[in-house]
Amino acid sequence: MMTSTQAQLLENALSVAGLTDYIQTTLQDDPQLRGVWVLGEVSSAKKHAYGIFFTLADPDDNSSITCVVWKSQIAKLTAFPTEGEQMLILGNVGLFRKQGRYQLSVWQILPVGAGFQALRYRQLRNRLAAEGLFDEERKRSLPPHPHTIAVVTSPQAAAWGDIQRTLASRYPGLRVLLSPTLVQGDRAPEAIVHAIDRVCRDGRAQVLILARGGGATEDLAAFDDERVVRAIATCPIPVITGIGHQRDESLADLVADWCAHTPTAAAERVVPELAVLCDEHRDRQFRLNRAVVAQLQQARSQIQQLRQRLSLVPVRRQLQQERQHLERLDRQLRQAVRHRLQHARHHQQLLREKLAVLDPQAVLQRGYAVVRGSDGEILRSPSDTKIGRVLTLQLARGRVKVKVTKLDP
Repeated sequence: MMTSTQAQLLENALSVAGLTDYIQTTLQDDPQLRGVWVLGEVSSAKKHAYGIFFTLADPDDNSSITCVVWKSQIAKLTAFPTEGEQMLILGNVGLFRKQGRYQLSVWQILPVGAGFQALRYRQLRNRLAAEGLFDEERKRSLPPHPHTIAVVTSPQAAAWGDIQRTLASRYPGLRVLLSPTLVQGDRAPEAIVHAIDRVCRDGRAQVLILARGGGATEDLAAFDDERVVRAIATCPIPVITGIGHQRDESLADLVADWCAHTPTAAAERVVPELAVLCDEHRDRQFRLNRAVVAQLQQARSQIQQLRQRLSLVPVRRQLQQERQHLERLDRQLRQAVRHRLQHARHHQQLLREKLAVLDPQAVLQRGYAVVRGSDGEILRSPSDTKIGRVLTLQLARGRVKVKVTKLDP
């Protein structure tokens, strides 16, 4: 039963519509919120059938406001909202009743120049690129069949569920390690660095997935933080990013070994699909069986040919033919040896005869003598000696000493 206090509270309570109407009236009646100029950086912009919706951010304290340019007002704009540009916005602050949040209805947009956030992003990107952190040469290939995968993401994010379902359906039995972290806010960069370091110290994973679901550009600022980029660059295992966003690649995407556009795509890239592997295995088995069957058929054909040859030539006849062939070779060898021996003997006889003809002793036997001087040299002319010298005559059987008494040239 309701008490009097509860009844009084119920009577004084506002409905959601009543509270929304009060807030809307308050905003509309405040002259400071009508025709107000706001300076900020466009962090995201999207065209819609009703107009242009974009987010205006303050780069100094990460605050932001949702802005809308209704379709009827687009033609009057001096400039269109451009991501990364700093712009001056004129509009009214109002309430979006359906979601209960305030927004800026834009009348006019004036460009101011490149936003501070975009400028800092470009400067950091150029500096890291000059260090070679984005070079293709330093990127590592992903392992073809990892058995342990580490995932760095928020455990409450839809990305974690998408990755789990994708890995379980593509590669059952895979070990998946979650290293939880914040993926949005001021503390997210430091948390991501600690989560990556936790995976490195654990040492079980062969590849790391850094993932986050989609979001506005300002929600993804953690993945452009220099600390996160360097943690990815120094990670000892390959890193694949799966950050769902529509803007240009983040710095984490550029330094990673592989970049996917969504967490699901990252999970699909990091492991092969088991069904595809089974199909490839069956195809290899089929081709191997076909090759083995072809080899067996060729071997059987060769054996059959040999059997046919054996059946045409009996073994005894073949042995007799081989014996006769060996006998012919033996006769030819003996004949060749005899011929070579006879030739050698004839040649020896010729050499012996030549030696006998050239033998000096044979010449002496015919009555000739060899005249030698006192020093043993052979004399061939009277001019080789003088009168009074003693010479030696070598005969067939001994020597004779003579003295020169006369020279007759």
